[in-house]
Amino acid sequence: MHEIFLDELKKLNTRFMEMGVLVNDLIDKGTRSFVAHDKMMAQEMIEEDKEVAKEAIRIEKKALDLMALQQPVATDFRVVISILKAATDLERIGENANSIAVETVRVKGNPRISEVEEIISRMTHQVRSMLIKVLTAYVQEDEKTAREMVEGHKEVYDDYKKARKMIIDGVEQDPNVAVASASYFVIIRLLERISDHIVNIANWVIYKVSGELFELIENKNN
Repeated sequence: MHEIFLDELKKLNTRFMEMGVLVNDLIDKGTRSFVAHDKMMAQEMIEEDKEVAKEAIRIEKKALDLMALQQPVATDFRVVISILKAATDLERIGENANSIAVETVRVKGNPRISEVEEIISRMTHQVRSMLIKVLTAYVQEDEKTAREMVEGHKEVYDDYKKARKMIIDGVEQDPNVAVASASYFVIIRLLERISDHIVNIANWVIYKVSGELFELIENKNN
């Protein structure tokens, strides 16, 4: 019976990782479409986000079935719970990336601030790197790397604060960038939220490995 459980758990882990790769690609496409003013790419990734939501439902159903039908022992139970919870954070990341793409459609054709978009690109690189690291940590049960995710979050938050100041200064100097600036505020906040969710996933990695449960970062408007 336990061998069946481990085999099904392996499949569940694979689905979780595939979902993570898809979400990471959505982050890239969302911000790239915005910076490149690519409305078509934005529309395409909005459709792709629907697949993330479907995959989250599949993982949730599979995880609940495993707990109900296989009656896992305490350690295995932790693994299933960690997947279930981390998949929810992945879904939220996908939703945030989708919201970035929506801003592409809204702001196209309006004056922009190139310095802010450089920071947006850097924040995107940072959160994508964080996500890859935390997914790798999940597979390798690397508690040390998971704990280091908090440092990555601090870097993203520092850029978030820099971008906010640049946006405010930019509007004061040129009111014509007001439309784009409204979208900039949304996007940098979404990227900062994405890093929050990555830290949450890191906490689920720690829970999976050690059973230690941290307080998650709350996002009431995620």
